[in-house]
Amino acid sequence: MNETPATVVLIDDHPMLRNGIKQLLSMAPDLAVIAEAGNGPEGIELARQHDPDLILLDLNMPGTTGQDTLIGLRQHPLSGRIVVFTVSNHEEDVANAFKCGADGYLLKDMEPEELLAALRQATVGEMVLSDSLKPVLIHSLREKNLFDGERRLDDLTAREQDVLKLVAAGLPNKTIANRLNIAESTVKVHVKGLLKKLKLRSRVEAAVWFTQEQKDK
Repeated sequence: MNETPATVVLIDDHPMLRNGIKQLLSMAPDLAVIAEAGNGPEGIELARQHDPDLILLDLNMPGTTGQDTLIGLRQHPLSGRIVVFTVSNHEEDVANAFKCGADGYLLKDMEPEELLAALRQATVGEMVLSDSLKPVLIHSLREKNLFDGERRLDDLTAREQDVLKLVAAGLPNKTIANRLNIAESTVKVHVKGLLKKLKLRSRVEAAVWFTQEQKDK
């Protein structure tokens, strides 16, 4: 029996790009574009209506920018993942996207096969990032003195450490809750607590910090 394909909403002001993505995804039986928008406000309304598994969001749009759209999307209780899909590899854009709640950041120059693989990862809850951007993100976080030695894993409770390890693996709250046999609301409390203790602003910063800490041991 075939599983229901993961649903995708496209938000991009370029019709040709949207058509190309739709054509690519039409060849993937496990992914399905169910709606598309050419601007931010329309995209937010479609996302609210459909609550898709994945939202693919352009960053550079006239009028309401991709970043403003991302902030608007995060004001709604959407259950899917939001991945920025853009031409911009600027450090500030990458850092701001994750600060505003993006679950991934992919560049439009990706090979089709790489894009499909990344979208599949995103739909199952993993954080996705173009390979060329990983050094950019780490540099940005180093500039913020993220690795200044003031943060210690021992400052967290055992349960917060468990949650952090799974956050660093790119897992969403629902999956973390299932893995640890606790309520999803409890996971949210732990994430909020560990971010406060580590003085970090996002799950992505926490994931990068934890991964780098493990490498430095």
